[in-house]
Amino acid sequence: MNIKILKHFLSLADNLHFGRASEECHISISALSRNIRQLESELGVLLFLRDNRTVALTREGRKFVDYARNTRNQWDLVRHELMEEADQLRGEISLYCSVTASYSFLYDLLSHFRVTQPNIEIKLRTGDPEHAISHILEGKEDITIAARPEHLPRGLAFKHIAMSPLIFIAPLEQQLPNVPTTAPSSLEDWAKIPMILSESGVSRVHVDDWFRQHKIVPSIYAQVTGNEAIVSMVSLGFGIGVVPKIVLDNSPLVEKVRVLDVHPQLTPYNIGLFALDKNLHSPLVKAFWNLKAID
Repeated sequence: MNIKILKHFLSLADNLHFGRASEECHISISALSRNIRQLESELGVLLFLRDNRTVALTREGRKFVDYARNTRNQWDLVRHELMEEADQLRGEISLYCSVTASYSFLYDLLSHFRVTQPNIEIKLRTGDPEHAISHILEGKEDITIAARPEHLPRGLAFKHIAMSPLIFIAPLEQQLPNVPTTAPSSLEDWAKIPMILSESGVSRVHVDDWFRQHKIVPSIYAQVTGNEAIVSMVSLGFGIGVVPKIVLDNSPLVEKVRVLDVHPQLTPYNIGLFALDKNLHSPLVKAFWNLKAID
């Protein structure tokens, strides 16, 4: 079975869109479609249900994803070990992180990596930080940069690179009567303020713990995906939000909001690299993992 066609299958399984998958694989849509039909012919089953608008995995396709990922990973591991013995590392590793993380950490990491490993190609995807760890656990990416949860899932490795405080932010100027520009003076006042919070993720866990410790039932105005959107909504005066300081520092709206002096402070973000323990045996992944951490 052609390993390249397996990679094409996995790209389509991840994207469920022929256009995006073909761009990712650097082939035409017709060539990708032909390769998928060839794979289905070899297996004797349909892997995808597709029409003019949608693409979906069949039951057989979902089962085949696990085989394809394991086969690709084993192939990459053997190939990389052989190249390491030949004193040359060539190939590709995939990296996922938020846009903020790409601004804050990737430049220094990749600058050093490019000098030490010029023949390794980085395939970078950016997206919501809440999805970072699931992308690793599902085998979609090799490495991600994200905040460390309180409990690490089994089989997941973490390497610290930085700390970032979690901060309360308010609009610079008061636009709605129930949205103050300073920290509330009492617990009763906190309960009346519309809050703009992350829908899920480490930030949401920490802020929920903070409210619980103070026996406050917050009035949630909006739950959003992505910390950058919280800064935008707060700057427009819709409520008070909670974001990592690193997000605010890199936001174009940093002058449109103010940081509230709230005590006790929220538990800070512990930011680092994530990878599957078993993938650290790959010389390519190990080369990136062993980069000097940023403090």
